[in-house]
Amino acid sequence: MPPQPPQPQVRRNILKFLKSFLGIIRILQILFGAGLWVTIAANKYEGSIHFVLFVAVLFWLLTLALFFLTLLDKQDLVPILGGERWFLTNLAHDVAATVLYLPAIGVMIYKTDRNSYCNLEQYKHLCLYKIYLTAAVFACLCCLAYLLSVIYEACRKCREEQTTQVPI
Repeated sequence: MPPQPPQPQVRRNILKFLKSFLGIIRILQILFGAGLWVTIAANKYEGSIHFVLFVAVLFWLLTLALFFLTLLDKQDLVPILGGERWFLTNLAHDVAATVLYLPAIGVMIYKTDRNSYCNLEQYKHLCLYKIYLTAAVFACLCCLAYLLSVIYEACRKCREEQTTQVPI
């Protein structure tokens, strides 16, 4: 028996989410996060770069999970965090990502600055300057995407609370 095609309503919901601000920002978070960890993992890294790689991979995986659960409208299946708490779960995830990406940016800027000496054409040894600079840019873009998501979700939550309050 061949698989059934998605129902038109499900397809509309998926397209609606993909065209929404939160859907677009989640896709950007996934792309920038993948760019960051692939840039670091594909090259030599040491020391504090492990923290940056940890943050990038952790939030890339969590964002993928949030994205697909929201896309497929299956957030009610997540125990404790799903259902009515899904919005708060997304907000907490984005706040944590923003806060942890800030020191990651600091680490990448520090490492980039420490390797700026080898950014000369005559330098013949392995130079990680351009790699660290690229990773720093991806880290900044990730942090910006998560920050935009936090601002959007916080504004949405404030508007929602204002419309549900009953005047006395």
